[in-house]
Amino acid sequence: MWNLSFTPPIVIEAQVLSRMNDALRLPRRSAWADANKPGQVVDCFLEGPAFDRGGALYVTDIPHGRIFRIEGDGAWKPIADTDGWPNGLAFHADGSLWIADYRRGILRCDPVRGTVETVVGHRNSESFKGVNDLVFDAQGRLYFTDQGQTGLHDPTGRVYRWSPDGRLDLLLGQGPSPNGIALDAARQVLYVALTRANQVWRAPLLTDGSLSKMGAFQTFFGASGPDGLAATADGGLVVAHASLGGAFLLDVRGQVTHFVRSPAGHTITNVAFRPGTRQLVLTDAQTGTLLQAELPVAGAVLYSHA
Repeated sequence: MWNLSFTPPIVIEAQVLSRMNDALRLPRRSAWADANKPGQVVDCFLEGPAFDRGGALYVTDIPHGRIFRIEGDGAWKPIADTDGWPNGLAFHADGSLWIADYRRGILRCDPVRGTVETVVGHRNSESFKGVNDLVFDAQGRLYFTDQGQTGLHDPTGRVYRWSPDGRLDLLLGQGPSPNGIALDAARQVLYVALTRANQVWRAPLLTDGSLSKMGAFQTFFGASGPDGLAATADGGLVVAHASLGGAFLLDVRGQVTHFVRSPAGHTITNVAFRPGTRQLVLTDAQTGTLLQAELPVAGAVLYSHA
């Protein structure tokens, strides 16, 4: 059952925005592909769409450690190499680009110079399992997921909150594959995509910063599960699904109202709204393509653009 009206979601057909050209693709073996796509040569795997204050779009290429900016003429410009496996991206209000890098932790990048530095590389001398995605709240605190290779067989994935004073709080310690993460438009609810559980979890944020009564908000199906998330201005949520070929639009009650369908591959890893608009950008990692679609609602205002 998708919704209480017992009607199928309205289908929105996405369009191709841009495709990584062949000259930039690296058709060679990588340790990331050996672990996550066994037997495959992955020439690129796109993630982490994020917009700067000037409207430029940035994405990551996980297995090859690269971060790209898509120029106004559609050209893909490599702006940094993390020497790791960069996944999620989020811009800070000061214009710096923050990176959830599976191998290196939370990084900060100067998008002009391309320099990269570590902000949080471990917790109490213990390495992270493999950080995945991140989001800032209105106070500049950073929420991020530590997914690693966890799943239903090993539900020990984590969610952390980092504060500018250096404090690192563990908010969730028993998650089966915590992946995408988002705060609702009012910054009162935290959403986490649990990929291997094929669910999105929801937790109210209390005034002391702790979580309360975390539960399953929506359950999906498929060989993989929910990946990146993006909050809408009306309290809803967009959920990229990594095996169903699109993204789902949920209302504030968790009902599926729309499905954004990919015209290319099935592995939709992440989503981001173009700031101040109803235009959604999706990363199709299977084909190395960026998609776009017009939704019936705009995206929530992010910390970087508030």
